[in-house]
Amino acid sequence: MDREITQRQLRNESGEIMCGLDEGASYVVTRNGVPVGELVPLRRYRFVRVETVKADFDGAPGVDFLRLRSDLDLQASQDLEPRG
Repeated sequence: MDREITQRQLRNESGEIMCGLDEGASYVVTRNGVPVGELVPLRRYRFVRVETVKADFDGAPGVDFLRLRSDLDLQASQDLEPRG
């Protein structure tokens, strides 16, 4: 449930409100008793479900690992000597 806060509370208690947003709280901001805006936490996905990843990569072309290694070797020197 959204907590109703006044414009003054938003100004004076911004630190506590930001902590609340971090914890998932939502707020309706009012001015003179009239709602004027909402503060809601951003949705942060820390984990992606395996099914989602599989679906995203279903149509992706295969990787030729020997060709990839060859291309990388052409771009990056494997010498032990420093280049400077």
